[in-house]
Amino acid sequence: MTDTVSIRGLAVSAVIGVYAWEREIEQTLLFNVDMATDVAKAAARDDIADALDYSVVAQTIGTVVRDGKFQLIETAAERVAEHLLAVHGVRHVRVEVVKQLPAEGYAAAVAIERGVQ
Repeated sequence: MTDTVSIRGLAVSAVIGVYAWEREIEQTLLFNVDMATDVAKAAARDDIADALDYSVVAQTIGTVVRDGKFQLIETAAERVAEHLLAVHGVRHVRVEVVKQLPAEGYAAAVAIERGVQ
């Protein structure tokens, strides 16, 4: 059985982009993340100590992205996935990163899935 804990619409302000002007400002990225984990123990005991704490995960995502100052949203997605798998003990993760490009009239998005073998 696989359960999913999700975070939707997490806004992270960070330096992101390949152009020189983008390296001088912060832009908001939106994250949607699905993490495969087992929630049975947490549900049985009704105790946060047994749960995947999504508020801690959200803080982790923000830290990884802000500290990374990546050029590509692909890199941001990959680093977030790697960190969630390594640190938070999830078996599988889907990370979607959305970057609004208002001057161009659209949003760019990347979604990746990674798992522990």
